[in-house]
Amino acid sequence: MKALDDRTMANLDVALEEACRSLPHGGDHEIRREIAQKLLDCAVQGNKTLSGLTEVARVTLAEAIKKSA
Repeated sequence: MKALDDRTMANLDVALEEACRSLPHGGDHEIRREIAQKLLDCAVQGNKTLSGLTEVARVTLAEAIKKSA
């Protein structure tokens, strides 16, 4: 795996926290892990902006909630 720079790592963290903020207790481990993995995949492929990663996180959260319902 390619190393990610500090800014990208910070963007990943912010995007994950923003997406999970609406969940009770910040979301369970499985949902957070699923979102984090998707974010990491996108960052490695070149999507490193905060806005891009935040959108990916929101979409992934919506899909995860839909699957669990």
